[in-house]
Amino acid sequence: MTPASFEYHAPSSLQEAIKLLSTLGEDAKLLAGGHSLLPMMKLRFAAPAHLVDLGRITALKGIAQVGNEIHIGAMTSEADLLRSALIADKLPLLAEGVALIADPQVRYRGTLGGDIAHGDPGNDHPALMLALGASFVLNGPGGERVVKADGYFLGLFSTECAADEILTQVRIPIPAAGSGWSYSKLKRKSGDFATAATAVLLQMQGDTVAQVAITLTNAGVTALKARAAEDSLRGQPLAEAQIEGAARLAMGICAPMADQRGDAAYKTAMFGEMTRRALHAAAARATR
Repeated sequence: MTPASFEYHAPSSLQEAIKLLSTLGEDAKLLAGGHSLLPMMKLRFAAPAHLVDLGRITALKGIAQVGNEIHIGAMTSEADLLRSALIADKLPLLAEGVALIADPQVRYRGTLGGDIAHGDPGNDHPALMLALGASFVLNGPGGERVVKADGYFLGLFSTECAADEILTQVRIPIPAAGSGWSYSKLKRKSGDFATAATAVLLQMQGDTVAQVAITLTNAGVTALKARAAEDSLRGQPLAEAQIEGAARLAMGICAPMADQRGDAAYKTAMFGEMTRRALHAAAARATR
């Protein structure tokens, strides 16, 4: 099928894009990489009267260290993230996750901001952002505001970003030196969404867990933060019994949808297994 007719806009500045959104209202949609919006338009599930392409706004691209944070422009592609020595060095959890997103063709066009703004719990970035403690910069007619990833994802395809706002930048604190990490993802084939996936960021003090983040992809209507599982590990030795307990607590918050990848019971069991694997891998990488 072909999409319904629409008017195409290609602003060259953020201010121009914000003005277009404010003027055109709900009839306008932002275009980043296009991997989510364009297929929906072709199937007539989405029929915006106006398409605002952010691709010419160079200020929305780039990766830089600012103090103890990594700042990433929202229009930075997945391929750019994967090629970045700064990301590999400072945010290896993000680098590992990006390498498991779709395939090279998608990664060359798909953008970090587009993935996050879409609010799809099946996408990998929401859980990665929760695990990394990221914040998102939103710009609109009222100016700029910064929203933490923990609280940004409201529901299925629903986020804190208002209709007249643009997600312009992602800010990620650099994890403490010696932190361990893992993104353990089960999928049917290369390029597929996760059947189940767990992100772990772990900081050890000797044999004791000092800090830990455990987040889940495709376990519910948003990416999920396994708070009870995290709490059960802090201040405890990372022994097999503790890992098993954390995995069961993570399973307890899962409410996956049954689909061709499996029923809810199977997927929930796989979240337990991905959590076990991610904790073991992160522990092996952590400096004590």
